[in-house]
Amino acid sequence: MQHWNSDLTRRRFLQASALAIAGLPAACGSDVSAVEGSRVNGRLTQRPGPANQPLTAGRYALELGTGGRDGFLQIPPGYQHGQPTPLLVLLHGAGRAASEWNSAISLTNSLGIVVVAPDSRGVSWDRVRADFGPGVAFIDFALKKAFQHVSVDTRRLGLAGFSDGGTYSLSLGLVNGDLFTHILAFSPGFLTIGQQRRGKPPVYITHGTRDNVLPIDQTSRRIAPALRGDGYTVTYQEFDGVHELPEHIAGPAFRWFAG
Repeated sequence: MQHWNSDLTRRRFLQASALAIAGLPAACGSDVSAVEGSRVNGRLTQRPGPANQPLTAGRYALELGTGGRDGFLQIPPGYQHGQPTPLLVLLHGAGRAASEWNSAISLTNSLGIVVVAPDSRGVSWDRVRADFGPGVAFIDFALKKAFQHVSVDTRRLGLAGFSDGGTYSLSLGLVNGDLFTHILAFSPGFLTIGQQRRGKPPVYITHGTRDNVLPIDQTSRRIAPALRGDGYTVTYQEFDGVHELPEHIAGPAFRWFAG
């Protein structure tokens, strides 16, 4: 399996983040567009229930977005409808799309994890540069679709992301700690405050010590202690690397989630 990394330089990363949300088209289907921007508090409304439209193993487009930005649902081999299965939402980095996670699917498949990988509504996730908004609504609709098709283990329902996606997984995950049982942040940028947090889901953070896009001293080495100070259980892994998610770091993180 290849490394999952970002080829953004610091300048490109900052430019991409600055463009996120502001003035960009939503690129959503009509039903999503009707509610986008309404999730200003970051709260997700969907909850697992009876999956009355079962699907078999494989990859399925979410079919919720337009303009080339959508995402996918990946059901692992061996999935049996009616048997509770771990589900992990994966959020890509700035300037990327859900396809960034293609190299991770062999691992999630081997662990029996259902993956929901949405595309951000703009260049990056809304909360990274502004308030919660259309990104929350789109993830809510993606979860609704997944819950219709897949029997979900409510003890293993996680949110994970890399780079900007890692920042967003922390922001959205802590606000929805009564839904997500695990949060994984790979090379996140910062920890937002000011939103009401729910629950105390355990958090897993990884970061490369030579990261020149989101330097570790300014990011995860501050985030992890802050979360611990707030009473969260944090598993923290530093590794000798740059702005990337190598297999030997991703593997233990996904296995931690799968249990």
